[in-house]
Amino acid sequence: MRDFISARARAIPPSGIRKFFDIAQTMEDVISLGVGEPDFVTPWCVCEASIYSIEQGSTAYTSNKGTPQLRDAISRYLDTRFATHYDPEAEMIVTCGVSEAADIAIRAVTDPGDEILVAEPCYVSYSPCVSLAGGTPVPVLCRAKDEFRLTPDALAESITPKTKALIANFPNNPTGGVMEERDWRGIADLLVDHDLLLISDEVYAELTYDGGHFSPARLPELRDRTITLNGFSKAFAMTGWRIGYLCAPPGITAAALKIHQYVALCAPVMGQVAAYEALRNGGAEKDAMVREYRLRRNLFVDGLNKLGLACHLPKGAFYAFPSVESTGLTDVEFAEGLLREQHVAVVPGSALGPSGAGHVRCAYAVSRDDLKEALSRMGAFLESLK
Repeated sequence: MRDFISARARAIPPSGIRKFFDIAQTMEDVISLGVGEPDFVTPWCVCEASIYSIEQGSTAYTSNKGTPQLRDAISRYLDTRFATHYDPEAEMIVTCGVSEAADIAIRAVTDPGDEILVAEPCYVSYSPCVSLAGGTPVPVLCRAKDEFRLTPDALAESITPKTKALIANFPNNPTGGVMEERDWRGIADLLVDHDLLLISDEVYAELTYDGGHFSPARLPELRDRTITLNGFSKAFAMTGWRIGYLCAPPGITAAALKIHQYVALCAPVMGQVAAYEALRNGGAEKDAMVREYRLRRNLFVDGLNKLGLACHLPKGAFYAFPSVESTGLTDVEFAEGLLREQHVAVVPGSALGPSGAGHVRCAYAVSRDDLKEALSRMGAFLESLK
């Protein structure tokens, strides 16, 4: 019998994040700092609105683009919070999470042979999505010495005549790095000079701790060459609801919509109702969660540095990205040993791109008590290495 698996599917590696999470699930007494999921539950007003809509029979398909009500609310939210302006009818699609938004954005603009730059370390799906679309992912390294910002020099070194777009995620998973307006201005010059597109994943925009989030689409020169991705999973503790959105100039939105129509049809109506309520009445609980993440960040990063695991202070998202080079172990060896001996799950940085090697990703989206216990166990592990 022939091998029916496509070459592209065979070439895609399994997720390095899920590998450690799956191992941790088979063990007892594990503190998991591995998966980027809030430990909070969705605000009750959001759940209640969705439950009520189901009771009223709202269980059918919506427009492929999403409900007009939700798209209008997203448009107002982006305008008010981030000063970015998108037409809810011609420049927006509600998607099944930000993961689908990224996938259809990449497929809408990538032809075979195109090189797509990926600022990394980064979320694990970007490069595989580029490969599945027939393009070639090219890593652009963001380094600890730059607080994991994307620099113009690093970007310029990676651009070739085949380059078509840049994918960037700030605030960043896994480093917590952020890009301020001055950082984006240097990047904008290169994108314009080389006529490149920007795919900007801003799902952690609300989780910015030291100053507000700056969306690159605010820059006039980037407005018509930027696809903005965002969603509700992180800020509103709505990971399982699977609601994200894509905003882009009309031509790109129309191309992405054709793909969305065939692969997903529409986002779940129950989730769209919930997302609408989150924007209307979930702000206070969102802000309370962000304040708690900030406290956890300070506690955990301070603890890591006291243990001798050098870690910059992340200014966004809910990840710490300490270096483990001082231990003499690789990031994979460190993560495997810590899980095996102390039952603390972290993600090797190399699973998130070559520039992540020598680091581990620790999600501080767990209670402060669990973070304190994790630090204690990490200290015991480090002592065992001496």
